[in-house]
Order: sequence, then C-alpha cells, then structure tokens
Amino acid sequence: MTDDHGRTTYRHGDLRGALIAAGIEMAREGGPDAVVLREATRRAGVSPNAAYRHFDDRDALLREVSDACLGLAADRIERSFDEHPPTGDPQADARQLLRSVGLGYLGFAREEPGLFRTAFSVPDNLNRAAESAKAGRRGRTPFQLVGVALDALLEAGLLPPERRPNAEFLAWATVHGLGMLVIDGPLRGLDDRMIDFATERLLDMVDRGL
Repeated sequence: MTDDHGRTTYRHGDLRGALIAAGIEMAREGGPDAVVLREATRRAGVSPNAAYRHFDDRDALLREVSDACLGLAADRIERSFDEHPPTGDPQADARQLLRSVGLGYLGFAREEPGLFRTAFSVPDNLNRAAESAKAGRRGRTPFQLVGVALDALLEAGLLPPERRPNAEFLAWATVHGLGMLVIDGPLRGLDDRMIDFATERLLDMVDRGL
C-alpha cells in the first residue's frame, strides 16, 4: 500500500509484498543499485530486523524485485498488443504481433529505465525465463510473449519451420540491445523522433531477418 506521501506502508500482514513494492519504487528511482533492504524496511514502516523473516539479504530482495520488473515489462508488451488489435488478416496480424512485442519492450525501456535495468540485473539463465514469478498480470513472461509472436509468424507461413527453433534469442537480443543503447549507451542523447525512427527500422530488420 502507498500512502499520500508516496511511501510504501505495511498493511494486512503482507510484509513481504510491502518490501517488494518498496524495492520496485527504489528501482524505479535509481535502478538496481538503489534497491537496499534497510531502506525497504523504512519505507514499509517496520524495523530492519523484520525484513530478515522474508529475505536473507539484499540480493534476495533484489531477485524478487527483478522478477517483478520483468512482469511489469510483460504488462507493457500486453498493452502494446491491445493497442494493435487483430484485423483478420493472418499475415498482417502476425507481423503486427511481433512488432508489438518490440514496441512494448522498447517502450518499457524508455518509459521506465530504472525498472528495465533492474529486470536484467540479476544473473540468470534460460531455465528461469518462463517462470511464473516473471509473468505479468495475464500470466505470461516477456520471453513467452516473444514466442507467441514467433508462433503466429510460423502459423501464417511467414517463418519457415526450420528457422523457428531458438528464434526467440535472436529477436530478443536485437531489441534488447537497442533498449540498452538508448538508455545507457551512445544513443541516449538522441531525441524522441530519432529513437522512434531507429525503433521502426530495427523492427523492420527483425521481421525481414527472421
């Protein structure tokens, strides 16, 4: 729960949830380095020792916050899906679905750079990419949403079956790279118009390359 001063407060016995919510606030403000267990307890309105009933250390809290940020990224992609509803043309819809993944993903990076950085701040592996902890409100993770779009391309005859295996990695890596260049790399000085242009061209390239 958040009070009128923007401070996350502990209510109804859900201290774990309050600490994660506080961690998300800190991540939004300053990225993964800003997620500090003692500050989370302060924002939740409890003593520092209370946190250790739920998290062994700061790294344990950061992992939970990172997973939550991936869920928020999935929500942003789903919102992009909603903004581009199906037209009834299978091929056009499949292409738009893939494009919507990229638009939502890059939109999240630009709108919530602290959360985007935090989402990928914890060493991880592909075995965890589809875990429910990383899912958004509709139960799908960003990695799964890339797969949904690629399966639609396959079903529409736009992606040869032999090129479908592991195509998620190529599409994801390409779009993620632009996101990082825009928020932390040499492209961070570009204005919105130039970033929009780069986004459109990159998504065209992904579509053609698959």
